[in-house]
Amino acid sequence: MNNLDIKEIKELLSTPKNIVIVTHKNPDGDAVGSTMALHHYLTSLGHNSTVITPNEYPDFLKWIPGQDTIIKYNNNTEAAKSKIEEADLIFTLDFNHLSRSGDMESVLAKTNTTFIMIDHHQQPDSYPKYTYSDTGMSSTCQMIYHFIEKLGDLEKITPQIATCIYVGIMTDTGSFRFRSTTNITHTVIADLINRGADNTSIHENIYDTNTISRLQLKGVALKNLKVLPEYKTAYITISQDELDQNNFRKGDTEGFVNLGLSISGIKFAVIFIENRGEGIIKISLRSKGDFSVNEFSRNHFEGGGHHNAAGGKSNLSLPNTIDKFISILPAYKNVLNQ
Repeated sequence: MNNLDIKEIKELLSTPKNIVIVTHKNPDGDAVGSTMALHHYLTSLGHNSTVITPNEYPDFLKWIPGQDTIIKYNNNTEAAKSKIEEADLIFTLDFNHLSRSGDMESVLAKTNTTFIMIDHHQQPDSYPKYTYSDTGMSSTCQMIYHFIEKLGDLEKITPQIATCIYVGIMTDTGSFRFRSTTNITHTVIADLINRGADNTSIHENIYDTNTISRLQLKGVALKNLKVLPEYKTAYITISQDELDQNNFRKGDTEGFVNLGLSISGIKFAVIFIENRGEGIIKISLRSKGDFSVNEFSRNHFEGGGHHNAAGGKSNLSLPNTIDKFISILPAYKNVLNQ
């Protein structure tokens, strides 16, 4: 995003507008945090701002300041459509292709409204008029901080905004341990704390909210964990029946893929979760070092994301998906063993 873009965006935001902020299907901490941070900022400028998510998000995010104002498209479709149709400006955050907005894709695609994309995933699409894309950034939330900074408005970051931004940076960096966490990320975090983000309470709200069912489901994941030492790979499977037996709620499997990656010597970890309602196997992939799960997922499982963290899906059954996955690994044996 160049200086001319910033100048034009400042001009767009200089008068009150109807603004819609949307994020991807199955929103995570970075998605909800970034949309709510931008919402609070735009509201402070006098805009009529509305956040719309394609569907529900995990319970552990339902304390984030202002999240109760979010419209869920799948639950309140007509209200969401009306807001989109009335919008003077639409921000799309934490995704870079309209297909990632689920059932909202067709509604968004047919609008003539000006789009602004803020995102840190690879291979951004060309639908927005203004694109702020940085694949080296830790999170979209960090980009929201820098976006506000570019507009010269850091003094407008309230404790609410600081809290929302902190949530997304913390969750998308694995509590600041992933390689995308830089010295600049830590500088931003320090400033957010200075501006009112309570790091201790944020961490407790996100990570210390386990239910018995979630812990038991984690036990299922550990029981199903398989290691393929010749490929430095570990994978976990969870069937729909196992989800049902453990009273699964959205967000319960968050972070489970990292269980495999925590094993000494493992470079590539995957979790396969059956979703009978959608007729797919949802796949999360993580890696260490120079093995790109983004490329792996794009090539084999209709997905993508970041170099070391990506998602995908399979339309095959769970056993057949695992068979496909294992059959692919020999082609990557050399790079996984480097």
